[in-house]
Amino acid sequence: MAIKVTLRQKSISKGRKSLYLDFYPPILNTKTNKPTRREFLGMYIQEKAKSPLDKQHNLETLRLAENIRQQRENFLNKPEIYSEYEKEKLNLKKQGEKSFIEYFENLGDKRNGSNNDNWGAALNYLKKFTGNDIKFADLNESLLENLKEFLLTTKSNRSNKTTLSQNSAVSYFNKVKAALRQAHKDGYIQTDLNAKIQPIKEAETRREYLTLEELNALVKTPCQNDLLKRAALFSALTGLRFSDIEKMTWGELEYIAGQGYNLNFNQKKTKGVEVLPISEQAYSLLGEQGKPDTKVFEGLKYSAYHNKHLFQWIGAAGITKNITFHCFRHTYATLQLQNGTDIYTVSKMLGHKDLKTTQVYAKIVDEAKRTAADKIKLDL
Repeated sequence: MAIKVTLRQKSISKGRKSLYLDFYPPILNTKTNKPTRREFLGMYIQEKAKSPLDKQHNLETLRLAENIRQQRENFLNKPEIYSEYEKEKLNLKKQGEKSFIEYFENLGDKRNGSNNDNWGAALNYLKKFTGNDIKFADLNESLLENLKEFLLTTKSNRSNKTTLSQNSAVSYFNKVKAALRQAHKDGYIQTDLNAKIQPIKEAETRREYLTLEELNALVKTPCQNDLLKRAALFSALTGLRFSDIEKMTWGELEYIAGQGYNLNFNQKKTKGVEVLPISEQAYSLLGEQGKPDTKVFEGLKYSAYHNKHLFQWIGAAGITKNITFHCFRHTYATLQLQNGTDIYTVSKMLGHKDLKTTQVYAKIVDEAKRTAADKIKLDL
């Protein structure tokens, strides 16, 4: 049975008439999944048009409404004559009604490890900003600029007494940009909003590191947790992250005659496959060799309790800097550059995918050079 679509008018306030379509028999409303007879067009005409301007408005509005009525009837009864352009517009409208929050969450679920955690944290702030949901159709440049401002001023979810750090805001907004880029590729949004919106600028952060003298002082200073001490010094000699040291097994180490020791491993953070040369001195910190599938630093843990041992050890060596375990990786990079290793080699040794990530250490070396130059002063 053919569906008849009729354009009707309904009197409302302020002398206006609202235009709507009447379907007979009823059609399925895709939003509610229930039969409906009406579709209000959000278009109005003046009930008593007296001025030429009002009359012209009524005429143009009725003509546009009639075009819409004809399109609906064509689509419902003869979809094959519905133009490709009209089909595309309807498809885009359907896509626009879908949830960006749900899409973002699905993208995050596909990530692994710490990256998955970062997407999850970004999702929490995105929900906080949008009130738990937002449609693709509602995304625009103005809203995204407001999101940037929100991330830079909102309280941290970890503590309502502190503002979310700028670099966390950078990371979370970058996740939103990545989702926008993918949504554009997948056809959920026509405009490449990611390309139109600038990222949040990273704050300059100080990478704390140890001098060679301070490192040697730590070598000579006893630590209550010898395993932690050896792991920290191993990081300073290799540049490895805590996560990669903690999971390292004896089977990943190999000795090649004439070359020395190598570590063959997958970086936990970047998932990149790496071959890292290990110095004899670094290897000497590993202790007695175990079975291939056993961890080299069996029992190494990262917690507030274990960090207490780290801080006590650093304090006992007379070092007043705010040193965390990750600072031993910073120390490796900085000392390598200070001793003439080129930045490209250091970048490869650290497993960085982008040379820009390594350049922050070059700035530290430049600052150290400046400080050294300023130490010599004459009584002029």
